[in-house]
Amino acid sequence: MKRILVTGGGGFLGRRIVELHLDRGDDVEILARHRYPEVEAAGARGHVADLVDAARLPALFAGKDVVHHVAGKAGYWGPRSEFVAGNVTATEHVVAACRDASVPRLVYTSTPSVVGYARDANGIAHAPYPSRWESSYGETKARAEQLVLAANGAPLANGGKLATVALRPHLVIGPRDPHLLPRVLERARAGTLAAVGSRTNVVDLTYVDNAAYAHLDAADALDGPGAPCAGHPYFVSNGEPVALWPWLDDLLRALDLPPVRRRVPLAVASAAAALLETAYRVLRLPGEPRITRFLAAALARSHWYDTGPARRDLGYVPRVPLAEGTRRTVEWFRTEAPAATVAPASLEVR
Repeated sequence: MKRILVTGGGGFLGRRIVELHLDRGDDVEILARHRYPEVEAAGARGHVADLVDAARLPALFAGKDVVHHVAGKAGYWGPRSEFVAGNVTATEHVVAACRDASVPRLVYTSTPSVVGYARDANGIAHAPYPSRWESSYGETKARAEQLVLAANGAPLANGGKLATVALRPHLVIGPRDPHLLPRVLERARAGTLAAVGSRTNVVDLTYVDNAAYAHLDAADALDGPGAPCAGHPYFVSNGEPVALWPWLDDLLRALDLPPVRRRVPLAVASAAAALLETAYRVLRLPGEPRITRFLAAALARSHWYDTGPARRDLGYVPRVPLAEGTRRTVEWFRTEAPAATVAPASLEVR
């Protein structure tokens, strides 16, 4: 039995990581800014804390074998200061707390957005960080990822050394999704959903169980700062790239919604997004633009990745095929998705 702490353990991916660890018989605690009664009822102990408040963290981290740092500020729009606080500052505090509390293993939930969507990515296993990011989200997640990976081998208070790894799950789908598909379905129902680009772009999707199992695989493989995976980032997906818009059309039909009829060229969408971004900044408009340059690129370009390194170094294998994951997702949206499923956060492109 391992002693596990999951930051953001009440969220979409974090909750599934918690459940899988509980299924193993591990002792699991979650740290979040709110209580999550359903997660605690399943057997996890909850702590309410903000990762920006560094003082409380070492006591909460004490005695843990693994910390999964899943919490973060996601979205494609918002004040940069919020992304810096939620991603960079919070991660600095998590790393420091691991060192002070002598936690030997830290698994960080990153995102392919750290390498951006400025160009197509077709089956890549490695990519450099860009010189510029399309969004504060990608930039701050990249900075946080770099902090975590640089901490591999850092000394712990008990004389040991910290081992770290970063995972980049892409476009996570599944039951209880509060971000990605609910926003898409909301726009589809309103008749405002339009395809960006040629409709031929290919992307990776990740069923939530597979993204969660990758975290358990990483924790198992991370047996010290000299482990093959230690200090490295890994793309994680189902490994079954799909043409995004035809896949989405099929999902909409399964939910008795019309397929996407309208198409906007990427250049047009990017130009419109630039104007909207400027208007929102200059006029201090509330809410968020319907489209940003980051989101337009993510919706129009191909971005699928080689999961071979994760299979080799983590022992990661997708447990749920994409067809089955899609079926489960559709079934949940048809029968169980509550009206409040759509989160106030913006459409998330992880």
